[in-house]
Amino acid sequence: MHAVVLHAFGPAENLSYETVPDPEPGPGQVRIAVKAAGVHLVETMMRSGLASDSLPPLPELPAIFGGEVSGQVDAVGPGVDPAWIGRDVVTSGGQPGGYAELAVAGMDGLHRLPAGVSHEAAVAMIVTGVTTLQFLDVAELTSSDVVLVTSAAGGIGRLIIQYARRLGAQVIGAAGGPGKVTAVRELGADFAVDYDAPAWQEEAGAWLGGRKVTALLDGVGGGKARAAFELLADGGRYVTIGNASQGDFTPDPETVRERGLTVTNALLLLLGRPDDRPAYEVRALAAAADGTLVPDVQVFPLSQAAAAHAALESRQTTGKVVLVP
Repeated sequence: MHAVVLHAFGPAENLSYETVPDPEPGPGQVRIAVKAAGVHLVETMMRSGLASDSLPPLPELPAIFGGEVSGQVDAVGPGVDPAWIGRDVVTSGGQPGGYAELAVAGMDGLHRLPAGVSHEAAVAMIVTGVTTLQFLDVAELTSSDVVLVTSAAGGIGRLIIQYARRLGAQVIGAAGGPGKVTAVRELGADFAVDYDAPAWQEEAGAWLGGRKVTALLDGVGGGKARAAFELLADGGRYVTIGNASQGDFTPDPETVRERGLTVTNALLLLLGRPDDRPAYEVRALAAAADGTLVPDVQVFPLSQAAAAHAALESRQTTGKVVLVP
């Protein structure tokens, strides 16, 4: 089969599209002919060799990334009902990863595709959708909230905007560049702003007209997070849902106390709750099936995985990045 293999940590071009042996399913496993595979920003960090307590451990090399796999079962291992062959499925536990034409996965993390859900949408929801629902449960948004979402054109940001608008909250979406701002506006955000512009904070403040943001879901970090934080009302919630800029921002504890703010790093909080995943996976796929959450995907051919990584790192993508063999 063809697969994208990393032999040495480093830049995106270290990802090599090559021929490798077909994997065989073991006991309790199925083999999936991959139709779509998800790509994560965290995988670009791991590919570069970045090690951190907040990241999964670096893989042994050579490695094939991509746990999110959607496709059709083409073989089963010992102990698995052969009736699974031919079924469309999705999993967050592909082995080797989904950057390949074939992947194996355990039955315990396997889901049948709901009717009407494409492979691309399923692979977006099985992790990105799950993470979004977990963040939303932490944020506890209500219809009376004024919500600010940074990195709003990304896979998670887009889903949060959909959810908040459906809830009846008012939403400000902040993203980088005119194209992304247009995309955020088309999603239904009440106000969309380019946070690469020097006066973006003032633009958002002018639109608020004296009001303040009650819930800030920050996916970018760094200086943009600091600027967004200044728009937050006393008693508001600041929830960290990502760090696309890889920049640091930690609210001053004394300011947090004096203003009665709630500050939650949802990324760290959810690392300690792995047992929640199966139920969230079911919820995420159901949300895609009934149209509650509609993921936006940007597709790259499997052979162009290096280009997908480079585009994601340089923040040139919108929605969920998906590889298709």
